[in-house]
Formats: sequence, C-alpha cells, structure tokens
Amino acid sequence: MNSKLSTLFSLITFLVLSGCMAEKKADEKQDAKNETPSEWVSLFNGENLDGWEMYGEEPFTEHWSVVDGAIVCNNGIGEKNIGFFRSIMTDRDYGNFELELEYKIAKGGNSGVFYHVIEKEGWGHDYVSGAEYQILDDEYSRSESEPFKMLAANYSMQPAIGKKPNGFMQWNKVKIVYNEGHVEHWLNGVKVLEFEEGSEEWLAQKAAGKWAGSDSYAASTIGRISLQNHGDEVHYRNIRIKAL
Repeated sequence: MNSKLSTLFSLITFLVLSGCMAEKKADEKQDAKNETPSEWVSLFNGENLDGWEMYGEEPFTEHWSVVDGAIVCNNGIGEKNIGFFRSIMTDRDYGNFELELEYKIAKGGNSGVFYHVIEKEGWGHDYVSGAEYQILDDEYSRSESEPFKMLAANYSMQPAIGKKPNGFMQWNKVKIVYNEGHVEHWLNGVKVLEFEEGSEEWLAQKAAGKWAGSDSYAASTIGRISLQNHGDEVHYRNIRIKAL
C-alpha cells in the first residue's frame, strides 16, 4: 500500500472510530436521562390518607386528618392529651428498608413510629408486635423520663445518644434503617442509635424489660409501618421508604 492510500485509510479509520465514540457517549447520556431518578417511594401524597388504614378497625377515626400537607393526629388540641387511641398503618408490608419522615409534636407530646407491625385478632395495638422509634418532646415530657423511653430510643429497649432535637411544634427529621436485623435510628442528620435485633445483647435487654416473656414483640422481620396516637397532637410529612 502506498503512502497516500495508507494516509487515507488511517484518516477514514479515525473518522469512523470518532463517530462511534461520539455515538456511544450520546447513548450513555440518553441512558442517564432515562434512568429512574430514585428508588424512594412516597408513603403519603400530601392530600389524603390513600395507602393508609386504621390498625384494627375501619373507617378512619376523627383523630386522624390531613392538614397543610401533613398527616395530623389530634389536630388543634395543643398541649392537651385526650387518651390513647388506635394507630394508622400502611396498607403494605415492608422487610428491609430505609424510612425517612419529618414530624413536629405538641409541647410535652408523645407518639411513635413502628415497623414490622402485624395486625392480628386479639392484639389491640401496633406496639404488641412492632418495634418503636420513640417520638417525644423530651424537654416537657409528661409521660416518660427513663432514657430508653425518650426521643429516638428503641422504645423500652435502647436509648438514643447525642441527639439534638428541635423544640416542640418544630419540624424534626427522622431516619430508620432496618437491614437483616441491623437497625439505625437517625435524628436531624445524626445517627443516635445502632443495634442488632436478635443479638445476644438485644435478647438480654428484651428479657430484662417491658417485653420480657412477649412472643409477639419484634417477632416478625416483615410488616407494616405505623404512626401512633398516644392522645397528643403530632404532625407527620415527607414520609418515604426505600427497600433494601
């Protein structure tokens, strides 16, 4: 092959390869645009209680409503407590997950976020089966004082440490991670509790406390997410979940 043909062949090869690379980059950019932006799934549409149901009864009681883009329990009662009532829960089960939400609670108020909740005849409330991320106004609490029953604790099991909550009726951000028994509690971007459900340490804590002898507590690794009505005013919004 003479030098002119060789040069021409090299030029053609370069142009073809350049075109292929440009096409590949364009395809990669288009694929990136077409990717699902997130694996997160919203559990609340901000308008109504679609996707939620009462624990143990139908229809929804007057205690639960949607106000200003939030699920509200006992709206407008302020610092009063009207007694313990039924929780609401998702209409789907979840196993391994990462859950995020925001809450604000009335002065001195008490509530909770439960997971792996099982609805069964004779079990009157979600706490019979589900573990709880405690929601509480620690500063003015009327109902709890022990560390393992305060805000962000695994209720009546492990206390949260190093938490920095905003005050009553101010929004706080919660994250709960459950992955094959590994559990994390986060508050306002800070991890405040980490434990292994079912470990020897966890079993010892269970045997020494409120859940001693309970066969139903945290017995399932799949179940509903629920929000507690402890008789106080509490607001929840931006509730979303990601399966792990």
